[in-house]
Amino acid sequence: METIETQKKSEPPYSIGIHRRFYNWVLSWAKTRYGLPALVLIAFMESSFFPIPPDILLIPLVLGAPKLWARLAAWCTVASVVGGLLGYGIGAYAWQTVGLWIIENIAHVQLLAVNGRLDIPLPPYLIHMLGDSLGGEYLFQVYDHWNAWIVFVFGLTPLPYKLVTITAGVAQVDLGVFMLTSVAARALRFFCVAWILQKWGEPAKIFVDRYFNLLCLVFVVLLVAGFVVISLVM
Repeated sequence: METIETQKKSEPPYSIGIHRRFYNWVLSWAKTRYGLPALVLIAFMESSFFPIPPDILLIPLVLGAPKLWARLAAWCTVASVVGGLLGYGIGAYAWQTVGLWIIENIAHVQLLAVNGRLDIPLPPYLIHMLGDSLGGEYLFQVYDHWNAWIVFVFGLTPLPYKLVTITAGVAQVDLGVFMLTSVAARALRFFCVAWILQKWGEPAKIFVDRYFNLLCLVFVVLLVAGFVVISLVM
């Protein structure tokens, strides 16, 4: 069964080549005076349909201008949240056409029929790490259990953010809570990355490149564990 893995063995080689070209194109903007506008545009597009996350450009921009780390993170956050509104709208109003195409062809996720509806299998590492706290092994089952708050949790994971925003629209997540959780998740992610880079520089880049996905998952596990402890105490 195929799951939400960023690279699948069954994925055609030309698709990997296209992603590499997009990656190089995004990275090339860091060496120009248009780095910030490019960061804003890519952060906006990635939240709904673009395949490359803005972190790829945020990292060299912060390394090149460490004093501007907070400004760069703030612009990245705002653009990502606004782009998330577009993704939400695609899920709410164009799921059967545009939404499904993006999920299958850009996010490279296979949808399966589960209990009479199309659903998305979660990656095994999420199921293994978070277990029963997720509320199911499929994305819409998790929405049924957590509603909008899952936007915050998944917004911090390595999952493609467009997958979260579009499916939130399909699940008819409360728009106000969706906005609040999107702001919280994206700001926490981008500000943490930018702060680490401006604090420790190039060695931090090597560390973030190597362990970014693991760090995200560890943070999410600690966050969920905190919620569980609070619920037991209260």
